[in-house]
Amino acid sequence: MKFSYVMLPDYPLTESLESIKLADELGFHAVYAADETWHKDLWLLFAAAADKTTNIRMGPSVSAVVLREPSLIAQATATLDELTGGRAEVVLSSGNFGLLAQYGMDWSTQKPLSRVREGVGVIRTLLDEGAITHDGEFFTYNGLFTFARPVQDRVPVKMGAMAGPKSFQVAGEVSDGCHHALGYTREAYQYMYDNMKIGADKAGKNVDDLDIGAWCVFAVGEDSAVAKEAAKSMVGLYASAMPDSLLERNGVSPEEMKPILDKFVAGDLAGSIDATPDALADKLSVAGTPEECVAKIEEMKAGGANHMICAITDATLVKTFMGRDLPGVATVDEQLRLIAEKIMPQFA
Repeated sequence: MKFSYVMLPDYPLTESLESIKLADELGFHAVYAADETWHKDLWLLFAAAADKTTNIRMGPSVSAVVLREPSLIAQATATLDELTGGRAEVVLSSGNFGLLAQYGMDWSTQKPLSRVREGVGVIRTLLDEGAITHDGEFFTYNGLFTFARPVQDRVPVKMGAMAGPKSFQVAGEVSDGCHHALGYTREAYQYMYDNMKIGADKAGKNVDDLDIGAWCVFAVGEDSAVAKEAAKSMVGLYASAMPDSLLERNGVSPEEMKPILDKFVAGDLAGSIDATPDALADKLSVAGTPEECVAKIEEMKAGGANHMICAITDATLVKTFMGRDLPGVATVDEQLRLIAEKIMPQFA
């Protein structure tokens, strides 16, 4: 199993660069970041990290083809690939529905899956051929070309998905893999794997050759209670985006989540944390000691996941998004070291 980490690029840039350098030295497969207006620009951050690292791969997880035109995603990806000497990749989705609402867009009118599918094809063509003529439902090009050329023979182009089943099937059919956000059980990943296999079989591919990624809220520390409290603090924020079908595959009923989400949506962030039972938080995160995290990851691996993508939660993140002071939580760099030293060896 590969191990990567995903950041929200909201820290001082010097700190983020040092964390990326550390992850590179520790042997992480990749570092990803959200390509959203809410955060600092990941493309500039990763460009700055390119000559400070050697092996770690970089790219968005995810970049939204609704807000960022796919030909520009391809251009940025190819440029980053040259800067890194062939270490770029890109994960695409329709985007964060809350962010789209702030742009005055109703996601349900955007035909999100069809748009992403077409966007994958546009980016694949531009990366592979450097030019495109295309008359599609969402994107049209007449001889568009770019001098931004990747170093890799084939830059990985993947999809991000959460609900399924169609999104997982399309990812298996047309892309190089899928990052499944916020799945935490063997059942969730078996569902992902089975549906990706349907798509892969349709395209004549082996599903086991694809990237089957588990994008998870993550907090690890030597003090189990402190790490779990950090993850618990973020459950309402992330669960607000989870469809009922995924909650149920994670062993949580929508009725259980309702009191938490009611407070979160009303702006009572502290109340949403207080309303989150410890047992429910455990179901919707990977948190605790390294040994506890290993046990949870083993369950997801058994369902078919082959790539752990740790959305590391520390005190700064909790304070920034939930307004809560939480002393004693391991820093991003401390968690990177714990993952590398005590978790990754168990999956070597």
